[in-house]
Amino acid sequence: MEKTEKKLIEDVNVTFEDQQKINKFARNTSRVTELKNEIEAKKKSLQNLQDASDDLMMLDDDALLIPYQIGNVFVSHSQEETQEMLEAAKEALEQEVRGLEERVSAIQQVLGDLKVQLYAKFGNNINLEADES
Repeated sequence: MEKTEKKLIEDVNVTFEDQQKINKFARNTSRVTELKNEIEAKKKSLQNLQDASDDLMMLDDDALLIPYQIGNVFVSHSQEETQEMLEAAKEALEQEVRGLEERVSAIQQVLGDLKVQLYAKFGNNINLEADES
């Protein structure tokens, strides 16, 4: 390390406010990861509902009762009722996914602001990029 570079590193003083920003950045980064995992899980459930709906449309027997899981219990419904329940479940999941995506977007704005502030003060002395390992 050169003498001037070492002096720059020593001159950077981390204040309580800076530490609070770093902590907030870490918490929000962790929360974004959790939300993205939750979104992926809901999208998989949504795909499962779509697959079930597609399979149900292929049935020719309108008199056939279809078991539909509600909690821990299976209840038999007509094909039409089951299709309606699947559509309602898909709509609810899509709405949940949209809500989660909006939360991720809002948090990412906060993270962007914090990044600007922290990089402005600490420059290359701080690494706020996610590890892609």
